[in-house]
Amino acid sequence: MTTSATAAASGRIAWTWVLLSSLAVAAFAVAPYLTADLRELADSSSGSVAGNYVNAAPAIRIAFYTHIGGGGCALILGPLQFWRGLRTRWPAVHRWTGKAYLTAVGAGGLAGLVIAPCTDAGLIGTLGFGVLALLWLTTGALGYRAIRRGDVAAHRAAMTRNFALTYAGVTLRLWLLLLTASQVPFGTAYLIVPFLCWVPNLVVAEWLIVRRGLPR
Repeated sequence: MTTSATAAASGRIAWTWVLLSSLAVAAFAVAPYLTADLRELADSSSGSVAGNYVNAAPAIRIAFYTHIGGGGCALILGPLQFWRGLRTRWPAVHRWTGKAYLTAVGAGGLAGLVIAPCTDAGLIGTLGFGVLALLWLTTGALGYRAIRRGDVAAHRAAMTRNFALTYAGVTLRLWLLLLTASQVPFGTAYLIVPFLCWVPNLVVAEWLIVRRGLPR
């Protein structure tokens, strides 16, 4: 197999993993909030996050649900934006799903800024999740502005960074599983992940941007 064929096969495997893991986490993160209320979830064995919001003000609870819904939609739609076949064969579908994706990012990011101070990870969590939400919104806005002026390369670079931040919804849970499996208490692990869930993702995104010759 040639080097280019190997790279193409590796790319397909990586994209398939991102797609499946994004869909799995979207279902895992969103479905419970569609089938049970916050009190039930807070009283369950896995209800630590719901417990932060069960007694919160109505505006905070709305922001919490908006963040979950926006993040879940972004995880579902995001991988499709990197499917070359969709971009080349059905560009109109790519544009419309892209608009829906950015709308989900906007809603989820703004709601994320609202709920970041409510995390039980303290100041570290507020900073980590707050900066994540801010960068999520910023890269989305940059990607939209770039494509509006016809700069496809800058658009691709910005959206690569943006989805790396969207994918924090997956890596947060993977890191929690890894840390708790390593006998790190859940409370301690949750103090680590507010930055760990997205900083390495951005490093990988920058590597991909350089590798593909996109604007840095």
